[in-house]
Amino acid sequence: MQNKSALRFRLILMNFLEFAVWGAYLTSMGTYLATHGMADKIGYFYAVQGIVSLFMPALIGIVADRWIQAQRVLSLAHLTAGGFMILAGIYGMTAGDNVEYGRLFTLYTISVAFFMPTIGLSNSVAFNALTKAGMDTVKDFPPIRVFGTVGFIVCMLSTDFLGFQKTSQQFLLSGGISIVLAIYALTLPKCPVIKGEKSNKLVDILGLRAFTLFRRKDMAIFFIFSMLLGVSLQVTNGFANPFLTSFENIPQYVNSFAAQHANALISLSQISETLCILLIPFCMKRFGIKNVMLIAMFAWVFRFGFFGLGNPGFPGVVLFILSCIVYGVAFDFFNISGALYVDKKTDPAVRSSAQGLFMIMTNGIGATIGTLAAQKIVDAYVNSQTEPMAIASGWSNSWLIFAGYALAVAVLFLIIFKDPDKEKKPQLAK
Repeated sequence: MQNKSALRFRLILMNFLEFAVWGAYLTSMGTYLATHGMADKIGYFYAVQGIVSLFMPALIGIVADRWIQAQRVLSLAHLTAGGFMILAGIYGMTAGDNVEYGRLFTLYTISVAFFMPTIGLSNSVAFNALTKAGMDTVKDFPPIRVFGTVGFIVCMLSTDFLGFQKTSQQFLLSGGISIVLAIYALTLPKCPVIKGEKSNKLVDILGLRAFTLFRRKDMAIFFIFSMLLGVSLQVTNGFANPFLTSFENIPQYVNSFAAQHANALISLSQISETLCILLIPFCMKRFGIKNVMLIAMFAWVFRFGFFGLGNPGFPGVVLFILSCIVYGVAFDFFNISGALYVDKKTDPAVRSSAQGLFMIMTNGIGATIGTLAAQKIVDAYVNSQTEPMAIASGWSNSWLIFAGYALAVAVLFLIIFKDPDKEKKPQLAK
């Protein structure tokens, strides 16, 4: 029991640092870009996370499965990501108000190219360690993963109250934590690599075995809807903070908490996550993957809809708060349950690669489409306006469009997806 407790603590610290790296800038970067003349480029910065997720998680996952232990790959990835994020922060500080989009975007892109695979890698490291210790991943992982959200919240609030929301110091904070995790990852439990006779098949040589999961109808449909739901993932991360801070230009809302401390308000979303993660073991076993994902999809409808209908005053701010509360359900019931489902439905030989494939469909294809489309909508309804009230109206219309999309995906999922939890025995990829 003592060894298991120690293992839990080690994995808790890993998750805390993993998501603290992201929390330092993910929800506030949009405001930094907007205040430095790049409001029309916000979507590109968030979309590039999706673009690199099209190939980097799978490639890094292949390396972890076949050649280098996952915890060491995790360390190397964070070392590289942290280094380039620090360079981005230094450049932003030295450039001041004359930040060049191309230079900042290049440094940032290289950093996130190596950071995005670490999300799946950290899951693989945790699942491997828990399994080797004889623990139940569905039961034991969510209470560990919840501390990742705690780390995200701590850095969100630090960025807010340290005054980093409109400065490049948020990048320095993120990069510094990434370097710390790069060092710590080397102390984590060792993960296996595939040994034995090598296959001559091209799919095995390239380490693409996880992609054969698309041969199975249930997994193919699961991944496709993961992509469709992934469209929603980065929309509020990129645009919620600029949306809330835009109310500073409306006299009646200028001193409101939501307008002055957008990150603090948005942190309620991550606080909600910490509670919702703990519900996942019960909900997965009680309702099955289909109903859990349906709950997530309808939560996205409310997430966007409440933003579209609310305002920083009273009682409008209550809708903002409700939007943050339902976000925990929207994010966790999809991301965490999906990762656990992939872990249970795949052979250990391709587990890291399968987690990478899940990242490709969600944070890759889905998030890329979502953030680029969202930027177009925001450009049309918000950035085309000059009057504060017209801008506020444009934001409202944008959020309601996003809500309509989420509703359409939920209805299609309800009709098409068959609950695989009703099968007698899960099949493994062959």
